[in-house]
Amino acid sequence: MGVDEWLEHYRVAWEERDPDRAAALFTEDAVYWSSPFREPHRGWQGIHAYWTRATGSQNDTSVRFGRPIVEKNRVAVEWWTTMRDDGAEITLPGILFLRFAPDGRCEELRETWMVAEERREPHAGWGA
Repeated sequence: MGVDEWLEHYRVAWEERDPDRAAALFTEDAVYWSSPFREPHRGWQGIHAYWTRATGSQNDTSVRFGRPIVEKNRVAVEWWTTMRDDGAEITLPGILFLRFAPDGRCEELRETWMVAEERREPHAGWGA
C-alpha cells in the first residue's frame, strides 16, 4: 500500500468512526502518539481503544490531507478536519509524522494538532 492509499484509508476510517479499519493500517507493534503530552497507544489493541474513545463523540466529520512529503519510509502531511464533537462545531488542523514498515503499514505515528471552537476553512495555500 502506498502513502496516498494509506492516507485515504485513514481518512475513511476517521470519517466513518471505524476503529477496526484504523487499527488495520498499523503493524502489530505500532506506536501511536496522539499528542506530545500523552503516553503513546501501543499495538492494534491500544490503537483500537484510542480510536474508539476519540471518535465516539464525533459526528459530521470531514477530513482533508495536504500533499505528503515523503523521504524513504517517513512521511509528513498536514490534515484539516471539521466536525461536531459532543455537539460543538470544531476545526482540528494538524500534522502527521509517519514511519512505514516495508509492507506499507504504519509502524509509528506522531501527531500534533490544535482546535478552534468553530468550523473554519483552510487558508489559501494550505496543504501545498
